[in-house]
Amino acid sequence: MRIAFVSDIHGNLPALQAVVADMARRHVDRVINLGDSLSGPLQPEETARFLMEQDWLHLGGNHERQLLDRPVVHMSASDAHARERLSETSLTWIREQRCVHRLSDDVFLCHGSPRSDLEYFLETVTPQGIRLASAQEIAERRGDTPARLIACGHSHVPRALRAPDGCLLINPGSVGLPGYDDDHPYPHWVDNGSPDARYAIAERGDEGDWSAELLAVSYDFRSMAELAHRHGRDDWAVPLSTGYALR
Repeated sequence: MRIAFVSDIHGNLPALQAVVADMARRHVDRVINLGDSLSGPLQPEETARFLMEQDWLHLGGNHERQLLDRPVVHMSASDAHARERLSETSLTWIREQRCVHRLSDDVFLCHGSPRSDLEYFLETVTPQGIRLASAQEIAERRGDTPARLIACGHSHVPRALRAPDGCLLINPGSVGLPGYDDDHPYPHWVDNGSPDARYAIAERGDEGDWSAELLAVSYDFRSMAELAHRHGRDDWAVPLSTGYALR
């Protein structure tokens, strides 16, 4: 069993198309989208239409929820850009998405952590910035979720960690946005250091244990950086070009 995981596409259709092309030569059995697919100053409706054509399981992220549960005037600039451009068909599609899903007895999926779509699972934010979460912090966020593989997104940071019970915890990173800044719960910056699109493939071995490959795919990032710039969003244009958040 080989499962490809994508997450945090954020309306970056060229990055997503490059990832799909890369998947095609790696012979995966299925594809899971872990959410935050559309929000941002790029191509939300075009990305939604592309995703609806795919035979994938789609989770909703915190941004899907935010696109639906508040008026545009109270949205962030990224959510408002997407909401104003999404068709009713696309909105209906995201209304059907959940932020957590048990795929099988040994595979659990979430956008953030098993307990919240807004919580980083494998990272912790402190007043000093973002860091790898401790084993205790991860265990608290996991709770009593039984699985041999747990996949999450949200932080945009590619990671693969092994819990003490043998469970593999993976974050495929972000397809569409390699760096950003946030102020929750403290101001922090996320940097991947490369404009590449990220995704992951997890494979189950004969003994039932999972392994993972974290992948980086090149694409025409300059066109998306220019689009963000034209929309007045250099806070997106800079990380799309460099992999580092604007400071």
